[in-house]
Amino acid sequence: MRLIDKKCKLCRREGMKLFLKGQRCFTEKCAVSRRDYPPGVHAQKRAKVTEYGVRLREKQKLKRIYGVAEKQFKLYFLEAERLKGNTGEHLMVLLERRLDNVVLASGFALSRNHARQMINHGHFRVNNKRVDICSFQVRPGDLITPGTAENTRKMVSESVEVNKSQPVPAWLEISPDTLTSKIVGIPRREDVPHPIQEQLISELCSK
Repeated sequence: MRLIDKKCKLCRREGMKLFLKGQRCFTEKCAVSRRDYPPGVHAQKRAKVTEYGVRLREKQKLKRIYGVAEKQFKLYFLEAERLKGNTGEHLMVLLERRLDNVVLASGFALSRNHARQMINHGHFRVNNKRVDICSFQVRPGDLITPGTAENTRKMVSESVEVNKSQPVPAWLEISPDTLTSKIVGIPRREDVPHPIQEQLISELCSK
């Protein structure tokens, strides 16, 4: 299941930028900047949010940022619970290590949907092997590169040019000239740029 709602409405519903439209989110056209209230006729008259509602909204934010469905999200949470340490932080790291997120963070795509589309169509390689699974978990030492087809490298080059002003996570080593992205470490919680309160999500999903 993929997100099919209007992306700007999703951002307004969560009260924050989810960066679902790539570079548009950094411009004055961003709907959150122009209308910082939820969508809907009676949106500004909604009742006070309960403690459950606050935790639910944090979970919905995280799901929508990374574009994962409820069933898949539960699997990520169960895996995070099995790991030693902070479950919420492990959850964030697992989502960061998705291949579609790495492609986006490397500047090789214009948006998360764009990254998904290119991966699904087989435009990327991991250690020179074609990978068409967006949820593929990268590991330290992995090398992500676009395919050799001319149109593939052209798409990626254009994306890199558009995204050149965006910061690159410390756990990635990007080479714009050769269009390569190397995983140089495991992402830490402080490397995740999204203002998510993962402890609230852990409290909700642990019940």
